Amino acid sequence: MALPQTPESNPVDYIDDEDFISLEIPLEMAGERLDKVLAGSLPDYSRNRLKAWVEAGAVMVDGKVTKARYLLMGGESVKVFPREMPEQFALSPEDISLDIVYEDESIIVVNKPAGLVVHPAAGNWSGTLLNGFLFRYPELKSLPRAGIVHRLDKDTSGLMVVARTPHAQTSLVRQLQERTVGRRYLAWVWGEPPSHGKVLASVGRDQRNRLKMTAGSPQGKPAATLFRRLAKGLVGESAVALLECRLETGRTHQIRVHLESLGFPLVGDPVYRKKTPGVAKNLSFNRQALHAFALSLQHPSLDKLMTWFRLPPQGLLELLPKLGMDGEVLPNEASVMGSMQNEPQK
Repeated sequence: MALPQTPESNPVDYIDDEDFISLEIPLEMAGERLDKVLAGSLPDYSRNRLKAWVEAGAVMVDGKVTKARYLLMGGESVKVFPREMPEQFALSPEDISLDIVYEDESIIVVNKPAGLVVHPAAGNWSGTLLNGFLFRYPELKSLPRAGIVHRLDKDTSGLMVVARTPHAQTSLVRQLQERTVGRRYLAWVWGEPPSHGKVLASVGRDQRNRLKMTAGSPQGKPAATLFRRLAKGLVGESAVALLECRLETGRTHQIRVHLESLGFPLVGDPVYRKKTPGVAKNLSFNRQALHAFALSLQHPSLDKLMTWFRLPPQGLLELLPKLGMDGEVLPNEASVMGSMQNEPQK
């Protein structure tokens, strides 16, 4: 196969405002797929990146945009216009406002707002919590995932801890694995849950919808959620309740999936909504009503148990009267801090 020609090696093919790579397809490559030929000819680029360029219209065969599975006839002229890929900016610092609750040389505790993605991924390569941390704490770039050791869903608000040193990151990961990190959430749900309970059901990827998780999946991982009811209310004739949830494990979407499996979907949840009453549309609340209000852990360097508390954001506070509840049903900071400090460590 002819070697790729750069604009410098073949100035006749140079386009003033765009650099490109030129390939001439030998006749013996007839019948081969375009993506396979590109992968063999341009080993410096990953198959996924080359495929993305084809799909973005950045690869032309005889002057025409085509598909990755296009079967070549041999003799074609292919031009590849390298594009910057979004994941290149995943670790770029961005000036994003952060509500820092606590920081020292080892850890950072942040109160994440709803709507902010924690870590860059497909569809959200920038504008994430990680990008904001890299702007405010440039040293985090040397740590895996910029020191992030656990996550909250995009539309879940509340407390998270981030490591600032390799020692702190190792300690926090170990505590999460040993289930000694205390994490408490407030969840507004539809239905009439009992005064307290515990959900023991594996959580795994839904085989029919890969964007969702499901409870009781044979391929899932063990998961446990404890809950107690703090208050009851009504929206029209539909029952609603406020729960305090405590995680023993930290699976993706765990609280949302577990409570829906019991028939108590979260208010506002756009994904897990089985048994959500029709009156829900009157609330105009379009994200899961879930807030991580308390966090406790053994400080990696100070060798003491530390606890943090944050009330829900204004949007959730304003939801209370709409559900027939008032602010007095919310946990008291002093009592929560005391109970978590005295909670036995596993």
